[in-house]
Amino acid sequence: MVSPSLSRRWLIAAFVLPLLLVAGWAGWLMLQTAPPSARIAEPAPDFVLADLDGNPLRLADLRGRPVVVNFWASWCADCLDEFPLFSAALAEHADAGLVVVGIVFRDRSEAALEFMSRMGAGWPVAMDPGETVATRYAIVGPPATFFIDRDGILVGRQIGPIDAATLDRRLSEILGAE
Repeated sequence: MVSPSLSRRWLIAAFVLPLLLVAGWAGWLMLQTAPPSARIAEPAPDFVLADLDGNPLRLADLRGRPVVVNFWASWCADCLDEFPLFSAALAEHADAGLVVVGIVFRDRSEAALEFMSRMGAGWPVAMDPGETVATRYAIVGPPATFFIDRDGILVGRQIGPIDAATLDRRLSEILGAE
């Protein structure tokens, strides 16, 4: 005769084991279908977004040029400090074809337009509805900046605010010989 405690253990195992197997399978399936994330020394994940004027902005169209992708928001105090650095970098490296692309994170397009105007920023900026690009780049909050070389390879990233020295160092990695 089987003891009641042994029967209870088998009954629990009979229900729990299939649940664990289904949960494990579901997790594995999610990993297999997850969008590619941004990894250093690999091609930067491509994206197509609408800029603030409604025009398409595609990362792949910038291949052949060094690119800085900056996730920002008008409510981000650190972003306010970074914008003059990006403006100066664009002016200094215009002959090298440097491109800065801004991606607005959890903000309204009206606020982004006003911020860009107030800061005198002249680079393309796109909204990211549904945060699909932010997810592919593993963004949890602004600012976050990615450095992509002329071949479309992600060379570096800066999570959090960037200072002038770090920006210069990262730019030298993607600009190469000017």
